[in-house]
Order: sequence, then structure tokens, then C-alpha cells
Amino acid sequence: MNKQELEKIKQKALEKHIPIIMDDTLEVIERYLKEEKPERILEIGTAVGYSAICFTEFLSENGSIDTIERDVERVKEAKENIKKAEVEDKINIFEGDAVEILPTINKKYDAVFIDAAKGKYPFFLKEALRMIKPNGIIFADNILYKGYVLSDYNKHKQRTAVRNLREYIKEVSENPNLDTEILEVGDGLAISRIM
Repeated sequence: MNKQELEKIKQKALEKHIPIIMDDTLEVIERYLKEEKPERILEIGTAVGYSAICFTEFLSENGSIDTIERDVERVKEAKENIKKAEVEDKINIFEGDAVEILPTINKKYDAVFIDAAKGKYPFFLKEALRMIKPNGIIFADNILYKGYVLSDYNKHKQRTAVRNLREYIKEVSENPNLDTEILEVGDGLAISRIM
């Protein structure tokens, strides 16, 4: 991996206000990935490819990452970034809406990283649970969503996202097959390990 290019990708995304994984969130996930050495990671929400590129460092020898992105411009930029970072042999981008693409994937993954439309998190969880291997880990980023999820927040514009994130937390917390912790890093990170 070309670390200098990775740094440039990060800076450009920050300058253009493109949401990328926060440093402290990335640190936590990297600790898990370092330990697990996953063979296959599924990422829901590519943006410009930054997190997927970061994750390649911790894959097992022939490991790969499948990532899904519906924004055509971001897909284009992600492809360029992945090439610049010299990891195009490790990352495969599915172009389109994750809601349509996920049900068509029939692979098993060691780790799933959810970082896309907040209102769709419960659906993403259902699909992730279908595809995750035993002992696999599901990471859900921005789970506390600016603090709204744990407050009495009820502004109309964000209501659906907040409601569905709360539903996600309830599902992962009450599922007897999952060991879940919610961390207040970044904008909140839910880590659910399959028992």
C-alpha cells in the first residue's frame, strides 16, 4: 500500500467535506482486524475508498474487500484512489444501491463494515447477519449520530435515521447470538461479534 497516497486521499476528502472514517474509529477497527487477519471484508458505503484502502493492510495474505457505493462520482474517485494506493488487486467495488445489491451477494465474510444510509441500518444488519461467518464481526459506524440517538432528539429531517439507528442498537443488543458493545469513539461505533 502506498501510504503517501493514502494521506493525500484523506486530506482531499477532509478538504471537500466528504465523510470518511474518523481516526479514533479507524484505530479501534484496526485493532480488531490486526488480531483477526480477515480473509474477506464487506463494506457497505465506499465513499472515496479511504476506509477500504486502510483495511487492506490487515487482510490475510490473499484477502479481499468487497465494497458497495451508489454515488457514481464517488465510485469514480474511489477507483482512482484505490489505484493510486496500489491496492486494486484487493478491493472490488459493487456499483449501485446496497439495498438492491446485498441480497444478490452469496459470499461469506469475516467482517462487515456498515457506513452508509443511516435509515437503512436495520436492513444492512439483516443482510450482514446472513453473510457473516461464525466468530465474524460487524462494525456499524456513526451509530450514535451526533448524539441524537441517545437523546430526546426529534427533528423531522433526521427522524427516520435516528429511529432506525435506535432499532439497530436494540436488535444487536437483544440478539442472543451477538456480543455487542457500543463505543463512543468518532460518531459512535457498534461492534457485534457473532457468538
